[in-house]
Amino acid sequence: MSKINYKNLVPDNSRWWEWEIKTETSWFGVSIKELYVYKDLLFRLVRKDFLSSYQQTLLGPFWLLFQPLLTVAIYVLVFHTVIGVSTEGIPAFLYYLTGITLWNLFSNTILNTSHAFLQSASIFEKVYFPRLIAPISILILNLLRFGIQFLLLLLAALYFYIFRNLEFNFFHLLLVIPVIAITSGLGFGAGLIFSIITVKYKDLLNLLELFIRLLMFVCPIFYSLAIVPKNVKWLVHINPLSSQFEMFRYAFLGKGSFHAIDIIYSTGFMICLVLAGIAIFNKWSDKLIDVV
Repeated sequence: MSKINYKNLVPDNSRWWEWEIKTETSWFGVSIKELYVYKDLLFRLVRKDFLSSYQQTLLGPFWLLFQPLLTVAIYVLVFHTVIGVSTEGIPAFLYYLTGITLWNLFSNTILNTSHAFLQSASIFEKVYFPRLIAPISILILNLLRFGIQFLLLLLAALYFYIFRNLEFNFFHLLLVIPVIAITSGLGFGAGLIFSIITVKYKDLLNLLELFIRLLMFVCPIFYSLAIVPKNVKWLVHINPLSSQFEMFRYAFLGKGSFHAIDIIYSTGFMICLVLAGIAIFNKWSDKLIDVV
């Protein structure tokens, strides 16, 4: 899609022309100012996707609460009751709900963003707007869904704090802010890259879904890093998500092992991934319109 610039390019200044059509597409061709101009479109896309997701469904938006509760129930049955994985003295329901809530943020963000280009291609062909609006709307939608599930987690933690005498430090909750930013950034950046790659190779979406399922076992969701054998702990540490789950669990339960170097590594990895994703998406989004 052509880039529009507003310039006075006539040498004698006798008249003005406003539209300059160029063929090239830049790597970082979208400014924050331009995205702000289209903020109404952004929020309309978020609203449309949220409402359409739960139309003609049995439970509607309550699926946002039913899904993590059902997953936690299965985790409690399999990993706690049958296998006997330690929850470090924390009630199993709350322990697993903490991990599942953060995992849903990452997995939904990367999977939904990876479909951003294919889902919006028909709109891209008809009208110009910053292409990055489409995946950003998906990111905001998933943060909104996460906010609802996060509220459920807060209520569960408050219940155990009041009725089960669970130790709870409200100041530790501030740690969830960088955790949410880093986790959603990792999913968003990776999703942008896959949204371009899968335009030509659609079967990679199946591979991505398989990778996400396997990644779930490398992340300390239903277990702690403390029980990981030393000879394979390096495999968990190279995963930038590992420290985020540990820090998220520490914010709620006071249990978790993480160090400053882990946070620096995860933050740097996230920033590089987001910048790479934005650059690739901006560069190739208009060139691949005819491929879809």
